[in-house]
Amino acid sequence: MEELRNLLQGFGVAMTLPNLGFMLIGLTLGVLIGVLPGLGGANGVAILLPLTFGMNPTSAIIMLSCIYWGALFGGAITSILFNIPGEPWSVATTFDGYPMAQQGRAAQALTAAFTSSFVGAMFAVALITFLAPLVAQFALKFGPPEFFAVQLLTFCSFIGMSKEPPAKTLAAMMLGFALAAVGMDMVTGQLRMTYGVPELLKGFDFLIAVIGLFGIGEILLTMEEGLAFKGKSARIRFSVVLQTWKELLTHWRLFLRSTLVGCWMGVTPGGATPASFMSYGMARRMSPHAAEFGKGRIEGVIAPETAAHAAGTSALLPMLTLGIPGSPTAAVLLGGLLIWGLQPGPMLFVEQKEFVWGLIASMYIGNIVGLIVVLTTVPWWAAILRIPFSIIGPVIIAICAIGAYTVHSSFFDVAMMMVFGVFGYLFKKLRYPLAPLVLALVLGDMAESSFRQSMLLSQGSLGIFYSNALVGSIVTLALAMLLWPAWGALREALRRREAAPRPGALP
Repeated sequence: MEELRNLLQGFGVAMTLPNLGFMLIGLTLGVLIGVLPGLGGANGVAILLPLTFGMNPTSAIIMLSCIYWGALFGGAITSILFNIPGEPWSVATTFDGYPMAQQGRAAQALTAAFTSSFVGAMFAVALITFLAPLVAQFALKFGPPEFFAVQLLTFCSFIGMSKEPPAKTLAAMMLGFALAAVGMDMVTGQLRMTYGVPELLKGFDFLIAVIGLFGIGEILLTMEEGLAFKGKSARIRFSVVLQTWKELLTHWRLFLRSTLVGCWMGVTPGGATPASFMSYGMARRMSPHAAEFGKGRIEGVIAPETAAHAAGTSALLPMLTLGIPGSPTAAVLLGGLLIWGLQPGPMLFVEQKEFVWGLIASMYIGNIVGLIVVLTTVPWWAAILRIPFSIIGPVIIAICAIGAYTVHSSFFDVAMMMVFGVFGYLFKKLRYPLAPLVLALVLGDMAESSFRQSMLLSQGSLGIFYSNALVGSIVTLALAMLLWPAWGALREALRRREAAPRPGALP
């Protein structure tokens, strides 16, 4: 009942006229960002974050989170109409969404995608509503060893659960730690890796890094690919919406299964992209019409969109309660909270109740408004894709440069943004993941601080990380996740060895 009372107070905060206006602005910008390949939720939030520094933190986070919801909705438009994933997690949607558009069922596919996204997000928001206070209350008992154990678990989970090779994930994470260490040591006052450059005394600004890595890196890659837009147009009629909703009711089991997959992959650092592929694969394996997947099955649209939205939304749960981002976008939002002077974690629910519950309430309202917006404005977004990318690309780069300059009013930051953009481009070309780098850049200082405080408490003994059952179990789980890829490789080697013909054996 206390959570419900707090949520009602949150609706009072979210439904003020200014916050509703910021919500609508965020959703509109988010859909535009999701529609344009080369951008994305994390990119859009990173680029526009500097513009919110003068705003009230509650209004700012509402607008930025609505940019994220809008980007999740918008990614389906290009996937279905143009066979171009607007977001990485929309790749699985193209498998059946684009064939449906080719068959003249674009309106049905878009309605199914938007509705599935809405259902997945609402389930995840309900999870945050009732689970976040419990997690935060439990986390109030945490000390430095427990916080470091949770942060270690997050880092190790990225290595153990990433779809990328563990060596590449580890390398990206180590680079993020190195970047986070640049500047002045807050404990000893010594300079670290500044090389006589005065601008590096404060370290690499997180916001400059993510604008370059995500925004400029994606644009450079898209320009190299020479992207051109060709696809189907669509207009969604109300009769088609009602007919599709009636059909979607028969797939309630698929909705439930995809939501569970998405929420699990969001709370753990799996992410929306693996969740969409995993859900699509499960839907295909468990369907009696598996052979028809890839040819225009509506289940092939429902599964990835539901899971992606559930994962993208539930990733905010560990970010708010523990200060541990579950996705790149959550990492960017975490950086925004720190810039506004808000410390994500269990005390946020005690000291900033109005902020937290206003944000949670805005998730409900934002997803409802977002569904209405995308259902009624699809033709406009499809028309935007007729604009040549040679015009859109430079505009996005200019917006990135303005965003980077406004952080500290420094041209050095703009130059560093371009350097990080080249790094982002190289990472994508070499297929190195950016999420672990961003995670380490955001959490590197916090993890170092927790570790050093733990060492001071224990007088240098690592035994403090097994001083009680809670911290010991978390550290053990973290080490298990770290070694999981090695265990999988060992099992695969043993299986191949057993399957290989033995010398001298009869054929």
